[in-house]
Amino acid sequence: MGAQLLEYGPYLLAAYLAFALGILSPGPNVLAIVGTSMGTSRYAGMMMAFGISTGSVIWALMAVFGLTAILASFAWFGTVLRIVGGCYLLWLASNYLRAAKAGKKIEVQERKAKRSGAMLYVQGLGVQMTNPKAALYWLSVMSLVLRPEAPIWVAVTMVGGIAIVSFAGHLSWALLFSTRRVVTFYQRFKRVMDGALGAFFSALGLGLLVSVFRQGSKA
Repeated sequence: MGAQLLEYGPYLLAAYLAFALGILSPGPNVLAIVGTSMGTSRYAGMMMAFGISTGSVIWALMAVFGLTAILASFAWFGTVLRIVGGCYLLWLASNYLRAAKAGKKIEVQERKAKRSGAMLYVQGLGVQMTNPKAALYWLSVMSLVLRPEAPIWVAVTMVGGIAIVSFAGHLSWALLFSTRRVVTFYQRFKRVMDGALGAFFSALGLGLLVSVFRQGSKA
């Protein structure tokens, strides 16, 4: 077990970090949470955050266990997955680097909605589950960790860690970014953060592609 932890531990930490940093840079889901918190209430934003986080966990479950089953039958699919994942992470990195160069600010639209907590939860879940980019992002992140020979505890640990990161991150947005003053303060550091994210995802993407090349050269 100790040897397996040393082998897969760094990849698990890299996947957790990739997901956590993705939450730090606001996308449509995060902006929906912040807009609801600012326009309605923190409670409303938290319920939407719960829904979005639940959707993240569902995507993680489908990606992990679906890919585990596929890799068990088709080992070559892992190579294809790493190539696609590496290319997508490089594309994601280019978007962050362009945003850093342009210095684009986040635009939050306050969402005033008279909905129950249950309705906001369902709305957040729907927003996440109908996001086509979420599926590709998850496949890319999972390609960092999943291998045909990976034991089941790796998949379980992956999902558990992602659940913790998702709920903690999205709820933090709902709690902390419920006022425009906090959002304005965040704006000051967004350019630096976008640049750091671009560099980070560039390293991940190149690392995946290099690993495929090395594996091919040894075959």
